[in-house]
Order: sequence, then structure tokens, then C-alpha cells
Amino acid sequence: MSKASYKSRLRELFQGKGKNGLLFNRFLLVVNILAIFLFLLEPAIEIDITFHAMEIFFGCLFLAEYLGRLWVADRRISFFFGLINLLDLIVIASLFTPVLIGNFGFLRVVRSLRILRTYRFLTVLETPNSWFKKNEDVVTSSLNLFVFIFIMTDIVFVMQADKNDSINSYVDALYFTLTTLTTTGFGDITLHGSTGKLVAILIMVFGITLFVKLARDIIRPSKVHYECPDCGLLRHDYDATHCKHCGRTIHIETEGG
Repeated sequence: MSKASYKSRLRELFQGKGKNGLLFNRFLLVVNILAIFLFLLEPAIEIDITFHAMEIFFGCLFLAEYLGRLWVADRRISFFFGLINLLDLIVIASLFTPVLIGNFGFLRVVRSLRILRTYRFLTVLETPNSWFKKNEDVVTSSLNLFVFIFIMTDIVFVMQADKNDSINSYVDALYFTLTTLTTTGFGDITLHGSTGKLVAILIMVFGITLFVKLARDIIRPSKVHYECPDCGLLRHDYDATHCKHCGRTIHIETEGG
């Protein structure tokens, strides 16, 4: 088989909407979810040779996936400098660095960025009638909030665990993040130093914004799904009276009528 044939088959796996492409992307989605669970468990388990072996395993899988996407990309320079692909490289580096150099606490933070790739897999697998497609706004807002909580909890744990007697575990850091995010603020855990106060401010300002957006999308989505009879556009503004693509009058059912 020629090089071009291999490349064409690999492109079909990564980008195709056929049976093989969907199965391959489902496999990658499962691998990605397993890796995220590993990242979530990391602060709560003992780091030993088995854990490092799993890091290398997922690192090799992600590196092979990245190189495959790079090989089949039409414009490799644009692919390399794409934001999601640069984040993939950072995550891959974070999986190999602890074994080769040493365990750096801040690397745990960047690994959560792999969640963004999970979202990409979901968009590839979606169909017009899929649950994900119908609830895209809620899923996206939930994912953004989850990523934010995960990253901020990691930052709190990495920054405060060694110098704050109130934060002795990842659960303590998560507890502080959620009580700050929800403005409950029991006051039993506080962050030390000016940097800690700045982190708390970031959690309150950006976290509450994401939380409110999620609540709004659940109660009243910013987009509704209604297929325009003329052009087939599926997503429209909640209060739209005309299709923004073709201008046809549309009749979206709302709470007001």
C-alpha cells in the first residue's frame, strides 16, 4: 500500500463520518476519559512506578494521536500553531516530564486542559438528533465550569498544600474552591499571602460568571433547535422571528406564546 493510501485511510479515521471514523473517535474518546480520571485521582493516590507507567502509556497514546493528526493535516504549520493542538503538546509534555526530570506540582494543572480535547471528540461524534446536539449549550457551559473548578482546585492545592495548615488534601482545596465559587464562604479555610487572595478573587469573579451562565442555559438556552423549512438551519436565537441565514419567518414556541 502506498504512502498516499495510508494517509488517506488515517485521515478517514480522524476526520471521517463513516463507520470506521466514528468507531475510531469513540475509542479515542474512551481513552481520553480514562486519562482524565487518572488525572483526577492523582492528588488522592500514592505516586509510584505503576502510576508513572500509566503516565507514559497515556503520553505515548496522545503523542501517537498528535503525530497522526499532524501527518494528515492539510496545512501543518496552521495545525501546529492551533490553540487546541498546542495545548495537546503541553499535556503530552506534562506526562513525560515527571518521569524524565522530576515531579513538578504545577504539571497537574495543565493536564486538565485535556478535557478540551474531549469536547472536540464529542463534536465529531454528534449527529443532528443526538442528545449532545440538542443540549449543546448546557453541555458546553457545564464543561467550562468543570474545567474551571478543576484548574482552580489544582492551583489552590499546589500553591497552598505545603504552607497552609488548613489544606491537607485535594478535598480541602476542592472544598475551598466550591465554597468560594458559591459565595458560601464559611471561613474555616482561607488562602495565605497576597497570591492566595488573588486566586480567591479569580475564583469568585470568573467562577460565578460561569455558574450563572450554566444556570441560564439550563433555564433558558441562548439557542434553540428548530429546523428552518427553507435552508435547514437548526440553531436560532431564543426569541428569533426570522431565520438569520435565509430570512424566512419562523415560528419558535416560547414561554410567551
